[in-house]
Amino acid sequence: MTRVLVVDDSRFMRTVIGNALSGAGYDVETAANGSEGVELAGTFDPDVVTMDVEMPEMDGIDAVERIMATNPTAILMLSVHTERGAEATLDALERGAVDFLHKPDGSGSRNIAHLTDEVIETVDDLAEADVSSVALARTAATAYATSAGRAENPGHTTATGNAVAGGSDVQSNVDSGTISPGVTPGFGSDSAGDETTPIAVDDDRADAPTVVIGASTGGPKIVERLFDRLPAALEAKVLVVQHMPAGFTARLAERLDERSAYDVTEATDRQRLESGEVAVAPGGHHLEVVSNVGDGLRLRLDDGERVHGVRPAIDVTMESAAKRVSDALCGVVLTGMGRDGAAGIEAIKAAGGHTIAQDEATSPVFGIPCQAIETGCVDTIVPADGVADAIVDAFTTDGENDD
Repeated sequence: MTRVLVVDDSRFMRTVIGNALSGAGYDVETAANGSEGVELAGTFDPDVVTMDVEMPEMDGIDAVERIMATNPTAILMLSVHTERGAEATLDALERGAVDFLHKPDGSGSRNIAHLTDEVIETVDDLAEADVSSVALARTAATAYATSAGRAENPGHTTATGNAVAGGSDVQSNVDSGTISPGVTPGFGSDSAGDETTPIAVDDDRADAPTVVIGASTGGPKIVERLFDRLPAALEAKVLVVQHMPAGFTARLAERLDERSAYDVTEATDRQRLESGEVAVAPGGHHLEVVSNVGDGLRLRLDDGERVHGVRPAIDVTMESAAKRVSDALCGVVLTGMGRDGAAGIEAIKAAGGHTIAQDEATSPVFGIPCQAIETGCVDTIVPADGVADAIVDAFTTDGENDD
């Protein structure tokens, strides 16, 4: 029987979520704070953990970090839908949590019953997640926890540097040739907080290329680390579609802007996107490319029907880019549930663009990349730490994508 650990300081939330999961056939244990959660993660050995963010004694962010360093597990964050909650949730995802849901705040039609339904549905998917791939986040968390100054400060802080995601898994990739020795293994530099060495860009490359990146479950930390390495010299225009609700996407854009050489903003309607700029699709809106004039793209937001049950949808952005982008084009699909992005990858390939998918070994949830790969339209399959290199390669002469 699948085991689920519910960690929340609210007795009401523990009871409601625990009873819902028990009724769905799961073996459930509960914990009232992060310290209890860390202890039970070691003794109960859950397949999935649901984790509140703000708790006494030890909050959810530090609890995620401890669990990922000792018992790598698929962790689902449950957060209040506030600016502070969005920041804390993204911190937790950075430490290794795989997905999140926001708790209803009474301001809309969404209620506790909706939350419990969403928790059961998400746990169903996360129970099938490849926990070995989540171990990449364990090494990042360990490096962060032992970095200079961390030992003296047991309270969590916002991670602005790059943690190492190395270890035996990455070393085996180097030894097998999956990752070139010249490519920085993992998601960062040799120590947390150091800046990542930019990827070298050949002079003979495509002018004003466009990249569309789509991700869902497990995607935020991979997208953030991708932008650590994406070189400004590529002068790309980048569209990011990460399945997230409104509010979270704005903070994701701010975090990407803080750590990237690119100018990153949450997309706005009628925005003109120039080389060296990134637009993140806002939660609750599809992001479309309207035109490609000169070196810039004109964007449009659409709050129409959900596609694949989500808004923004990767397919909407990729298909519009395939129709209207006249410059060199690359589509990238990363970890996530479902099949959003498969049709978009097909459209970009049909338009003469280059297509990239994250591999199974480093995808916490392999649904989106798998569905794209099964279309037969993916040109390159790479581990998470090779995505930025693959994007750069796509726009060189060797990539044969610069028409």
